[in-house]
Amino acid sequence: MCDVVVPEVVLSTGERMPLIGMGGAASPLPPLDVLTSIFLEAIEAGYRHFDTAASYGSEEALGRAIAKALERGLVKIRSDIFITTKLWCTDAHPGLVLPALKKSLQRLGLEYVDLYLIHFPARLKEGNEGWFDIKGKILPFDMKGTWEAMEECSKLGLAKSIGVSNFGAKKLSQILMHAAIPPAVNQVEMNVGWQQEKLRAYCREKGIHVSAWSPLGANGASWGSLAVVESPVLKEIAIARGKTVAQVALRWIYERGASAIVKSFNKERMKENLHILDWGLSQEDSDKIKLQIPQKRGCPCYTFISEDGPYKSLDELWDGDA
Repeated sequence: MCDVVVPEVVLSTGERMPLIGMGGAASPLPPLDVLTSIFLEAIEAGYRHFDTAASYGSEEALGRAIAKALERGLVKIRSDIFITTKLWCTDAHPGLVLPALKKSLQRLGLEYVDLYLIHFPARLKEGNEGWFDIKGKILPFDMKGTWEAMEECSKLGLAKSIGVSNFGAKKLSQILMHAAIPPAVNQVEMNVGWQQEKLRAYCREKGIHVSAWSPLGANGASWGSLAVVESPVLKEIAIARGKTVAQVALRWIYERGASAIVKSFNKERMKENLHILDWGLSQEDSDKIKLQIPQKRGCPCYTFISEDGPYKSLDELWDGDA
């Protein structure tokens, strides 16, 4: 059994969410049985928070892994595991939200998810499951109506908490103006190479928890960068602390009060990524990370920028924090 107990954050809904989560996105995606085994290994290693999405194609494998973990006694009850999934852009419309969540629940084999997120502040024409080749396929996005449908998912008990992903402060403020249930979480790109100070401050003021995707910079992905894993600053700290660069990067996120969604399908690195809890960074370490690491967004999402779409510039897409 695992020897790590991951601390939790209490969300604005009162639900408790483990501060380290296992991501379910991969390209290419492993076969269903292989991916199921990987998720089971993660549960054995100590992960209790799993992050998937309708667009990832990993919901079914995760659901099977949870069922097997319960059968084998790796976890006692369903509520021991925190599951996040996301509404894809083709379903980001008031009448499509609830059916989309029900499909996700069917694939997961669950009666509810712990957290349901709007994946991106945009709507796409039906049939566009990915982030690329979407020119001319972006539709007007009814943010108010879509959020009201998310609230309905919460009221029905199908999602314990609801939130957003990739939303800037301006878009969050638009939701908060009319929300009966405010977003509990904003999951955004965040790492030492893109520290999101302004957005984190805004979310802290509004009681919205920040969750970090790409906490290690997604090196190796077509859109990622090596700003984290090849950082001389992190390498120096890692050597001095007797830790890996990844552990230093994740510890930095943990000390900022954010949760980290890590994705490694390697069993040993899975375990390493959990071992960030019994040590800390010094003030000098934190100052170096803040002041000496160049800042650049790793995933600008240029594909959502078009003259005939809602976002004509990166500044519009990212609310001035491009």
